[in-house]
Amino acid sequence: MMTPVVRPDRATTTPAKRTKGSPRYSSPAARRRSLTGWAFLIPAAALIGLMMFWPMFQALILSFQTGRGSNLDWADPLTFNYDRMLDDDIFRLTLTTTLLYLVIQVPIMLVTALVLANILNNPRLKWKGFWRTAIFVPAAISLVSYSLVFRTIFATDGLVNDALIWVGFIDNPINWLGETNTARLVIILGLLWRWTGFNVIFYLAALQNIDPTTLEAAKMDGAGPIRTFFSVTIPQMKPMILLTVIMSTNGTIQMFDESYNLTRGGPANTTMTMSHYLFDVSFQNNPNFGYGAALSYVILIIVAVLAAIQMKVGDKRD
Repeated sequence: MMTPVVRPDRATTTPAKRTKGSPRYSSPAARRRSLTGWAFLIPAAALIGLMMFWPMFQALILSFQTGRGSNLDWADPLTFNYDRMLDDDIFRLTLTTTLLYLVIQVPIMLVTALVLANILNNPRLKWKGFWRTAIFVPAAISLVSYSLVFRTIFATDGLVNDALIWVGFIDNPINWLGETNTARLVIILGLLWRWTGFNVIFYLAALQNIDPTTLEAAKMDGAGPIRTFFSVTIPQMKPMILLTVIMSTNGTIQMFDESYNLTRGGPANTTMTMSHYLFDVSFQNNPNFGYGAALSYVILIIVAVLAAIQMKVGDKRD
């Protein structure tokens, strides 16, 4: 029997495994692609650094300086502006007021948005497009415009007092914007009206991405609508709920427009937020940019700490 002869040019060989140091990864074409990617990234990164991180660094330096206007010197000690906050009664009041808005308004807003989204997601709901648009419209209205409308409605001779007197709930008009508790209530109502529909859109998107087979399985197992909502729907919406909680918390901590346009911080600064106080310190009366920069960094730290806590509590991944 003759042994078959294998020609060298037809021999089967196993190709060597390519490594990052092989010519495939160091070819001119690969290098050109890499350089092209960096050419697109570097201008954007430079703009972000120039427009965001550089001003943040300048604000940090500014927070260690004192003086009026452009006549600034290094503080002695350097932490003078931060130490001043401990004895600043207005800052403590604005911090308390801001946290009060956060604790009351954010949970009510998100729970209401979740309920409305669940209702609007019902396939048997009539005029679905109309209701969705009507709920979202407040989020598209100018903050200044809606603040002026609320000031008019809650004025002493406004629509709210006229309606309450007409139905017999009150005998004399209420000074809604002149009393601390009622002025804070008006701001909370304004926030709820303005931002609830904004969060409804996020929850609607999350509800439409839920696997319908899980809902059918819960129904076959005998779970009612409420049990299905809390045991099946809510767990699948956790990432979106966490996102809205973080956004709402950050927005409330940095809130300015409602405090400034609705009440101007009154009466006696009891409705003023931290961002409103930061604006007054930096640009009203005798501007103090050093103390204003220190206030901005305290707000940043509060936002970062709350966001980190929410991420830690809300993220259950191993």
